[in-house]
Amino acid sequence: MAINVKSGLENYSDEPRFHFDIYAILEGGQELYFGHETQVNVNIVETVTIPLSTNGVGTEEDDGLEKCYLSPTKRRGVERRTLIWAPKGNELLGDAWNCGIPHTCSKAECPICRVFGGLITSAIEVEGESDKRPATTLIGRLTHSGGVAIQELGPEEKQRAMHPSMIRKPPESDPTPTPFKREYNQPGLLYPVYNHCLSMTDSEFSAVAYAFMSALARLGAGNPKGVKIYEAPLVREDKEEPWIVVDRYLVPLGKRPIISPAIKDVNKAKKQFKEAAFTIAGERQSNGWQLVEGNFHRYVGDTAIAKLSECLTKFEEEVLNNVDAATDN
Repeated sequence: MAINVKSGLENYSDEPRFHFDIYAILEGGQELYFGHETQVNVNIVETVTIPLSTNGVGTEEDDGLEKCYLSPTKRRGVERRTLIWAPKGNELLGDAWNCGIPHTCSKAECPICRVFGGLITSAIEVEGESDKRPATTLIGRLTHSGGVAIQELGPEEKQRAMHPSMIRKPPESDPTPTPFKREYNQPGLLYPVYNHCLSMTDSEFSAVAYAFMSALARLGAGNPKGVKIYEAPLVREDKEEPWIVVDRYLVPLGKRPIISPAIKDVNKAKKQFKEAAFTIAGERQSNGWQLVEGNFHRYVGDTAIAKLSECLTKFEEEVLNNVDAATDN
């Protein structure tokens, strides 16, 4: 019996493959609720504790540094759903591929599963399909990390009211809302986040770009929702621009702009991000919007947004079919 040593991922184009990275600092412009792990009806936010002694700061007796947390797994789930719910003509992209959560189609040609991966544990019948879907494992090539807030600002607790479930209750019923308290991440917290893509074509990365940018307005486990990319002087001192870096490369020559979770001073964190963003092949480069070393391309600030916007247009044309949404007045 011959051994199959290939990855099993079919090629659907002649586009070359590259690795892609997205490094960004997200800002919560309002109070945000990110539910604690998988608990239901527990209104506390998710936090992490950083053991300071392991970072060369403090002693073994220190309790550690507790920070609010934007979980990468929650962010990944929101990003995948933005693709499933993406408009494709008069339907949704997930419906067009019969792909959802938790029942992914796990087809290699699916623009969602091809990037995020899919799993079918055993052959299953799916409504509208004549044949059973076979047991399939499709490993995703997009990973998420980061999410530990920079500032040492603990969650704040606010009083809320759970209204009766029916839109209108009859007069003889008790219409009194049930009070409860919920924790929120305080406004203004900064969350460094990172997306990493393994061996993707430009077309495949366009789905990643769409998911990343679309998810920004939808992050959160309740209302209100949404974050933005933090803006401050980056390449030039007299110009505010988004703190985001996009890499496209064959070999990782660029220093990764990742902020240590032990840092709680915003200026120190920004300095660490900035120093790494402009360091290529171990050498500090002049500040620039685009840094190139062989096949390594780094896009910084507004140029990174322009690169992602180029990918969004590609995704619209190739996957969403460039439907013209304009209507006659």
